[in-house]
Amino acid sequence: MGEHAQDYEMNQTEARPTFWKGLIFLFVLIAILAVLGVFVLQNRSSEGPLVPTARPIPISVETVQAELGATFQVEEKFTGIVSPRRESQLGFAGGGRIAAISADIGDRVEEGETLASLDTRSLRAQLNSANAMVAEARAALTLAETTVDRQITLLEKGHVSSQRVDEARAQANSAQARIDAARANADTLRVQIDLAQIKAPFSGTITARMADEGAIANPGAPLFALVESDVLEARIGLTAVLADTLEVGELYDLISDQGIVPAKLRSMTGVIDANNRTVTTLFDITDPSSVSAGAVVRLGMSRQINEPGLWLPVSALTEAERGLWSIYVARRQGGDWVAEPGIVEIIHQDGDRVYVRGAMSEGDRVIIDGLQRITPGQPVTPVEVSSAGLIPGNG
Repeated sequence: MGEHAQDYEMNQTEARPTFWKGLIFLFVLIAILAVLGVFVLQNRSSEGPLVPTARPIPISVETVQAELGATFQVEEKFTGIVSPRRESQLGFAGGGRIAAISADIGDRVEEGETLASLDTRSLRAQLNSANAMVAEARAALTLAETTVDRQITLLEKGHVSSQRVDEARAQANSAQARIDAARANADTLRVQIDLAQIKAPFSGTITARMADEGAIANPGAPLFALVESDVLEARIGLTAVLADTLEVGELYDLISDQGIVPAKLRSMTGVIDANNRTVTTLFDITDPSSVSAGAVVRLGMSRQINEPGLWLPVSALTEAERGLWSIYVARRQGGDWVAEPGIVEIIHQDGDRVYVRGAMSEGDRVIIDGLQRITPGQPVTPVEVSSAGLIPGNG
């Protein structure tokens, strides 16, 4: 038994160093694992989560190949109003009761035709009285001239003095003056009777009538509106540069809602209007039946602008900052196509297409649709379409 106790003590003594060695080894292992864990976590935080992501699916987009130009043509339209060459408000010079009206709205009248007249009975009575006064004055003149001849004969015979001859001549001169006054009065009445009629100053169409028979017309108040409907003209304001390209006497085609209106350039003011900065041009409408007075007509003129750029549809633009615009160009990136943005500036807009300059090169494939689905770097599948319709005059 003593030997067994001695063996047990020896085993206990040998086991104690082994236990402590194992415990130390465990602590070292835990420390190493902790350091490795911190290192791995740091790498993951810097690189992001190591979660597999799906590759974006390319979007099919329409593109046009950029064909840059040094200049472009702009079709500008200038508007004007067709109006009669002459238009008048017609009325009586003197007042009175309207006795007759022979024209109405829409009537075609000829130059010199009587349109209306006043009651002239009072004026004609005064004219008859004036004519009678003329006759009376003529009779008095005849008597006075006979008296002068007799007094001269008596003077030659010494029966009267020269005073009597002078008195007879004075009476003759007075009679002549009364004749002149009566004639002037009669002429005035004839003019008043003539002015009691409204006559067409030119051939045209009645467009307004303001009174009827029996009404009292005030002096100068308009009764009719007359327009020269067979002779029309159009006044159009042009820029000074474009006005210099026109030739007086040449024919030009104006455009109205009724179609093409042929017109001849009659004159140009040659002066730039201070308000709208244009030069007024005057066109004679050669075919009045092709347009109505009051219609709007347009003159189209081409102007070349020396500015490099490219025509694009409005759908190819998206708004950027500071009044600029952005486009997307499909570019190769490895074996794929991606959308890259670029800033452009609009030089001119013509309906649904624009002329721009900016971040693009010859041959670039500019995306022209679906910009709301595109972000920078978006994979795309370009489908090229023709750009012929974008250039004015080509589509």
